[in-house]
Amino acid sequence: MTEKGRKRKRGKKYTVLENEIITLDNVSKAYATGAPALNGVSLHINRGEFVFIVGDSGSGKSTMIKLLLRELTPTSGNINVMGYDLVKIKHRKIPKFRRNLGIVFQDFRLLKDRNVYENVAFAQRIIQVSNKEIKRNVPSILATVGLAGKYKAKPKQLSGGEQQRVALARALVNKPTILLADEPTGNLDPKNSWEIMKLLEQINENGTTVLVVTHNREIVNSMQKRVVTMKKGVIVSDEEKGGYIDED
Repeated sequence: MTEKGRKRKRGKKYTVLENEIITLDNVSKAYATGAPALNGVSLHINRGEFVFIVGDSGSGKSTMIKLLLRELTPTSGNINVMGYDLVKIKHRKIPKFRRNLGIVFQDFRLLKDRNVYENVAFAQRIIQVSNKEIKRNVPSILATVGLAGKYKAKPKQLSGGEQQRVALARALVNKPTILLADEPTGNLDPKNSWEIMKLLEQINENGTTVLVVTHNREIVNSMQKRVVTMKKGVIVSDEEKGGYIDED
């Protein structure tokens, strides 16, 4: 793969390479207080990759996720995700863009007053999937994540690992092109952490591009995926079959 078209000068058109599904080009994000959260970050992720984003708290990982979700816009630079220019995208097109993204958080973010089935079905109803399709799709994805028998349970009746599986099913039911997982094992014990990571690997093998933000050193070192390491708003390492880098 060549670097042609990747870099651009301010005000000039930039080009996204054909197989790139996420492109950050010289992206900076400064908040009103303090130092920039991101400082000149360039990152290129191909369709179908599995990438870990690692780094200490304050390194810029969460800001990057919010930029990719278009919850934030960069102070400077360019971001292209699935062909959408996230700097110039019109507000009314953001919901359509997000339909192709799945997101899993550390704290699950389930609807506590609804059962497992309804938590997953909610993601389908948002995009106006028919009831007939929902009745087919939700049981199928629950079976995929190992929760076929738990569809009537409320979140409080589930273990942490089961709740994260529900969150994963909800993120996957709309068949996203990209799955963003922000500390998906942060509240889980080692056994459940590995089970979630195996599911993410299986999802990736089926063609979904997967980005995982994590502090889990053992998982990162064992899985030998691409590892992007951030520190103080910049990328300090980007390695294929990488590991968790010890900070000085």
